[in-house]
Formats: sequence, structure tokens, C-alpha cells
Amino acid sequence: MTEGTTSAVEAEAEAAPGADENIVARLEQEGDIAADYLEGLLDIADLDGDIDMDVEGDRALVSIVSDGNDRALHRLVGQDGEVLEALQELTRLAVHRETGERSRLMLDIAGFRARKRTELATLGSQAAEQVKSSGEQVKLRPMTPFERKVVHDAVAAAGLRSESEGEEPQRCVVVLPA
Repeated sequence: MTEGTTSAVEAEAEAAPGADENIVARLEQEGDIAADYLEGLLDIADLDGDIDMDVEGDRALVSIVSDGNDRALHRLVGQDGEVLEALQELTRLAVHRETGERSRLMLDIAGFRARKRTELATLGSQAAEQVKSSGEQVKLRPMTPFERKVVHDAVAAAGLRSESEGEEPQRCVVVLPA
């Protein structure tokens, strides 16, 4: 989000006293709906997994974790998270069907996104350092919206700017010199 831009959640929080509690309650409701949907999916697929829910910033976070062997859950992640992305969209649709509102819910399965976030933050920091030392812009490989967001945040934390360039699915991050 660029400076001066207000998200719908931030606007709602500024609009009325007690709105923060309303936002958290709405996001918790999204998490509950998503958890019910995902529990049904796990039952159908005959997979063991526990559902963890949290609220971070302006989105609900739902994770499917396993006490033991995560190997079975990795089928729900797929190659490079492709199945995870599809399940996230289906879960968002299930939430939308119940609430009538668009959801920005984030789904993680077996810690895939958490590990990916760490890797991408490192990539963004390294790209920023490369740009600082060379003075030349660096164009990274094509990424999903989630991946680009993590890289943009890491670049900003390093004190540089970045932009997304190209069309899906070839959209990538370009790190710019100061």
C-alpha cells in the first residue's frame, strides 16, 4: 500500500469508535467460517490436521498444521504452493458466500507460507543490498502476489523502493536505486 492510501479496514476503524473491535470480530468470523470449510475438506480427503486461526493486521490468518507427519498435508500445498493458492481462493469464496463480503484471508498449510515468507524476505534484502552497492535496478523472477508483497516489504525495510512490473503470471518485482 502506498503512502496516503487508506485500506477499507483502516477507513472503517477511523469511521467509528469501537470499530477496531468490530473489525477484529469480523476477521475472527471469517476465520471461523474458513476453519469450518477446511475441516470439511480435511474430512473428505481423510487427512489429519488441526486448524489454527489468528488475526494479523487487516486479514484473518488460518493455518492447517499437523502434530505428526506433515507429508500428507504437503499434498494440499502442491508444487510451489499451487494447490495451496487454489485452496485459499476456494476458502475465500466460502467466506464470501457466508458473509457477502470479499475476504483477504491468508491460508497456510504445514508452514509452507511461513517458510516461504522467510526465504522471500531474505531475497528482498539481498536484492536491496545489490542495488545499493551497484546503483543499478534489479529485476527478480516472476512471483505470485503473496511473494511480491513480502519482497516489497523487505525492500522497503531496507530503505529502497520497488515496483511490480509485467502481466500475470509473469509479474515480477523490480528493486530501484534510491
